[in-house]
Amino acid sequence: MAEIDAVKQYLKDFAQEARDLYLNEAVPYLEYAPSPLEFYREWIGPNKPCIIRNAFSHWPALSKWNPAYLREAVGSKVISVAVTPNGYADAVNGDRFVMPEERKMTFSSLLDVIEGKVESKGVFYVQKQCSNLMEELPELTGDVEPHIPWMSEALGKLPDAVNFWLGEARAVTSMHKDHYENLYCVISGEKHFILLPPSDRPFIPYELYQPAVYRQREDGGFDVVDEAESEKVSTGTMDPFGPSEPRSGVLPCLPAGTAPPLHRESRRDALPSLPLVPPCPAVPRLHRSELLVRHGV
Repeated sequence: MAEIDAVKQYLKDFAQEARDLYLNEAVPYLEYAPSPLEFYREWIGPNKPCIIRNAFSHWPALSKWNPAYLREAVGSKVISVAVTPNGYADAVNGDRFVMPEERKMTFSSLLDVIEGKVESKGVFYVQKQCSNLMEELPELTGDVEPHIPWMSEALGKLPDAVNFWLGEARAVTSMHKDHYENLYCVISGEKHFILLPPSDRPFIPYELYQPAVYRQREDGGFDVVDEAESEKVSTGTMDPFGPSEPRSGVLPCLPAGTAPPLHRESRRDALPSLPLVPPCPAVPRLHRSELLVRHGV
């Protein structure tokens, strides 16, 4: 027992030393996009996150993307939408790891729900990660860049996926780790991130869960339906309904870099994905026109 306690103390000391020697107390802000060399040397190499302002001020999307424009440009397009009863997609619910109901609907129909023009008991979230901007909404690609030049040069490759996410304040991305370097660009609204460093991995309990999926009934309620043929999945045990932090798009990540949370603002920044912390530091909030750089494991 004494040996186990000693190991636990070593792990705790290691996590704290990593913070003292290598991690920042808060996610740093850069006022402009770095050069590819600087970006690689200062952020990708050491696997640290940052928020970059004024990185995509030239994108037409910042001034064009609003409900009226989107209805005109892609209103008739059929897209994939995740629907859940509580906003938590791909999340632990009791002893199940529950995935959202995937629904096909027109973009205009989605906007009707998000704007409150159509009443719905579910939470709707466009959250596909299969380059859905390029595959489902190519009409919008002229309003953004298909890749970030300095990021592509720093990594020596073009992005594997360019995703478009859209959701209301209740839509949440649950704790996870990414296997890729990420740039998260907020065009409108804000997104909260909880970033945990790899040195805190020992503090994240992992368990196996029965995979399941939400199914909405005709009365508007939701059932949890097991995926009988699927093997159990391993995931960090985070209670999606607590603690009571502000939830406007809380995104707990546990990728592979380092770093505490981001702070809320309303500009243009980008961010990368990182990892875990014993007590979590501040929660970073990404605002309109800010870019977050996250690192994957």
